[in-house]
Amino acid sequence: MIKSLFLITLLYLNLNSNMITPIPQKLETNKEKVALGKLLFNATILSKDNTISCASCHLLSQGGDDNKSVSTGIDGLKGDFNSPTVFNAVFNFRQFWDGRVNSLEEQVFVAIENPVEMGNDFNLLIPKLKKTQYKRLFNNIYHDGITKRNIAHSISEYEKTLITPNSDFDKYLRGDENAISEIQKEGYEIFKEKGCITCHHGVNIGGNLYSKFGLIINPKISHLGKTNLTKKNKFKVPSLRNVLRTAPYLHNGMIATLDEVIKIMSLHQLGRDITSEEIYKIVQLLKSFNGNLLEEEKIK
Repeated sequence: MIKSLFLITLLYLNLNSNMITPIPQKLETNKEKVALGKLLFNATILSKDNTISCASCHLLSQGGDDNKSVSTGIDGLKGDFNSPTVFNAVFNFRQFWDGRVNSLEEQVFVAIENPVEMGNDFNLLIPKLKKTQYKRLFNNIYHDGITKRNIAHSISEYEKTLITPNSDFDKYLRGDENAISEIQKEGYEIFKEKGCITCHHGVNIGGNLYSKFGLIINPKISHLGKTNLTKKNKFKVPSLRNVLRTAPYLHNGMIATLDEVIKIMSLHQLGRDITSEEIYKIVQLLKSFNGNLLEEEKIK
């Protein structure tokens, strides 16, 4: 029954192949709040022991993640999940692999108070910030000064600027036939024909639905079982934007290369064999998904 429904969905999506949309050129933001959020994003003061910032696990000079299987928080503690990229996170329908929060703001709350990430308490953090330059900065922007919500709001406002428009594939979608190579075009046809686009579509080429890991064939790869979703081996489908820069892969960072993860996904999510040549062409396509931060947000 599941396979039949899957094939019907696949047929529908292949008939409606324009399922990936370009990233918008920019999002409306408040410049003052963005500037404050950028300071906070890079500030270790947010962590309990002044050692970890948002930027510790989300390196903007790389892929917006830390290229580790799992991240390291305060006291050298290891997290449970592979750190997802912060680039284009604003386009995800939920945040975290298990989708346990709805917005970027809620994600900030969790990261700051998670005992294996920043390990802090807002009841302690807010008085600490009020003894610094942040008191004046917040008072100049927010009528109620430093609050839990305002901390999260300013960081999330900054994160809205961390988008990577104008990838070669976006240019192709906008009508530039020469923006991607013939091999990449062949990879796109394979991407659609195999059914990858069933889950990886939309503006973020993913990040907009949950899927069971092992939808067709159980991969017998251990999962975490930390939430109601992961107990059922279900996760938010990750974005494929900038995916060549965000290894290692999967929720626990156990797969090192794109070739390997494409082979696993084709077999276990789609129930389809895939050749080395097809994998190569899909990887070439994925290269065209790489974009760059807007000029004003690039690391100097």
